[in-house]
Amino acid sequence: MSNARLAVDIGGTFTDVAVEATTAEDQVSRWTTKVLTTPHAPELGVLEGVRAVLAKAGMQPSDIVLLIHGTTLATNALIERKGAKTALLTTEGFRDVLALGNESRYDQYDLNIELPQPLVPRRWRLPVPERLDNTGQVLIPLDEAAVRAHIPFLKSEGIESLAIGFLHGFVNPVHEKRAAEIVRSEWAGLPISLSSEVSPEMREWERFSTTVANAYVQPLMASYLARLEAGLRSGGMTRPLFLMLSGGGLTTIETASRFPIRLVESGPAGGAIFSAHVARQLGWEKVLSFDMGGTTAKVCLIDDFAPQASRTFEVARVGRFRKGSGLPLRIPVIEMVEIGAGGGSLAHLDSMGRIQVGPESAGADPGPACYGRGGDKPAVTDANLTLGRYDPVAFAGGALKLHPDAAASALSEHVGKGLGLDAGMAALGVVEMVDENMANAARVHAIESAKSYEGRAIIAFGGGGPVHGYRVAEKIGVKRLLVPSGAGVGSAIGFLRAPVGYEVVKSLYTRFASFDVAGVNALLASMSAEASKVVAEGSFGAETVEHRIGYMRYVGQGHEIAVALPVRPLVEADIADIRTAYDAEYTRFYDRPVPGSDVEVLSFAVTVATKVEAVQPIAAVADAPAPAPIRTQQVRDTSTGQVATWQIYDRTQMSPGAKVSGPCIVAEDETSTLVGPGWSCRVDGLGYLELTRGEA
Repeated sequence: MSNARLAVDIGGTFTDVAVEATTAEDQVSRWTTKVLTTPHAPELGVLEGVRAVLAKAGMQPSDIVLLIHGTTLATNALIERKGAKTALLTTEGFRDVLALGNESRYDQYDLNIELPQPLVPRRWRLPVPERLDNTGQVLIPLDEAAVRAHIPFLKSEGIESLAIGFLHGFVNPVHEKRAAEIVRSEWAGLPISLSSEVSPEMREWERFSTTVANAYVQPLMASYLARLEAGLRSGGMTRPLFLMLSGGGLTTIETASRFPIRLVESGPAGGAIFSAHVARQLGWEKVLSFDMGGTTAKVCLIDDFAPQASRTFEVARVGRFRKGSGLPLRIPVIEMVEIGAGGGSLAHLDSMGRIQVGPESAGADPGPACYGRGGDKPAVTDANLTLGRYDPVAFAGGALKLHPDAAASALSEHVGKGLGLDAGMAALGVVEMVDENMANAARVHAIESAKSYEGRAIIAFGGGGPVHGYRVAEKIGVKRLLVPSGAGVGSAIGFLRAPVGYEVVKSLYTRFASFDVAGVNALLASMSAEASKVVAEGSFGAETVEHRIGYMRYVGQGHEIAVALPVRPLVEADIADIRTAYDAEYTRFYDRPVPGSDVEVLSFAVTVATKVEAVQPIAAVADAPAPAPIRTQQVRDTSTGQVATWQIYDRTQMSPGAKVSGPCIVAEDETSTLVGPGWSCRVDGLGYLELTRGEA
């Protein structure tokens, strides 16, 4: 084998590992495995999974030429408030920006509204006399003595990381850089994050919040990545380690250690890349990526084989699913909706006797009640097992034996007793609630994106995606569902499809009526050089492509729309074309443009990435006979509540062209695909399971 590549995705419950290798005849082989995540020391689970998958593949560590890793450790640290003791140096008079935010309320009518608490308490937000104007000109020089005067206090407080964010620092970083030099001269080794490097954009609340978050997780992530790299090296792996970015590209461990905030959505981003690759293989231009793991479920719209992108993200929301109730992060991300509905999500009755699921999760330790590891509260996995959807002996390829009695007991105690239901009907209520939550999240995501599900298909993966996919599809009116090969570890496989890439975003205010062509060209050229330098560290000379975007709005509005720009120096004649493109995109969102209104550009983004490999179109395959079922199970249908006998098929025995009709289950090691009543399942030329409903 040659070109063997390994990818690892750490989830809240399982750590997924995948290895792909190419033979001299260009045949690709893949081996995958799942191991329980080790929350106290995540690198231990990674190393265990690597050893297991290499043994399965019959490979040595030296056979691996590239390692790719994604993790939600940064996100978890922010949500659980388990990051470093962080301080903020900021412009005098602006220490309370983190607490004030932009004065918006995510619920206008809640008199007792709870707002997210800043990561840095007020006593550690320290003012420094200095001031720049909006063009970067110095109005008040940096008071260097004031910076030095704060250092003894920071040391006495046990501060572990420092963020520096000055007003208009994104235009001119001179004061931020000088303040960092002063601190480093007297405190070597202290991690320091500058807003001009982490998030060089206007809007000080978002910029300061992102910089503080980066500083908050930097010591944790740098330590973890160092331990992981040392463990891999001691195990014989000497090739480069790359990290998955939230925006869908790969970067070096050095860049990831410096800007760990860009890793907050790295695991889910891998899943979106996986779906985009599958859509490209099939020629499906409109799909919904549906990734359901152990802790969360993620949905992402993919059009023209590319996931939706965004440059804003919220973490640690106070109001469940309430936009505006979290800490804002201004980073490039793949836009998706993430809800606390995974296999480990816990079910309970609220004060009104209604079934609620998540966002609390049983995680990997102790895990759902059926794991037999000390958990006594019912999770979604317990409900699926009680409904008959899982074989307790063959779950996770037989690596984890499930305990049906423990699952039924937990469901009866915490859900059924309060509603007068037996364990089976309690399980049905839990699963229906989960499916409806996911379907509703998908509906809202489409509406907010000004898109619909007409003509769209679902690509389902993760341990739970193929289990819940057909029911979610029914609820949102989709009649086609695809379950790719390796669906159980889809995010890890997505890492193997991701390009080495990096995005740089910077602000430069200009209006079309007085467009500064020279200034914009200079900015874009510097951004291109910065992104290219980062990518060159890991592209190994591969061909790259560049994309440029301007974020613009009509003068007086509060939100911007992204518009593609030519990848070349702009000329005066381009301004009219860009204005036309903006009007068209605005009309797509809001039905009509605003004639006579000027347009202002607030920020620009430049992305440089290695070229995505071309894919061969899928070949049509003739019908083939279906294999004999390997067994039957008694399964309760969640739409009717009736228990019936479902046939179970082994996916490895289904050849291309084979077709089975629901209700049935197609089982494999990492997941199971449920084919509901009225659905049929056929294996395509790539070995993927294509489910269709009715006459679809």
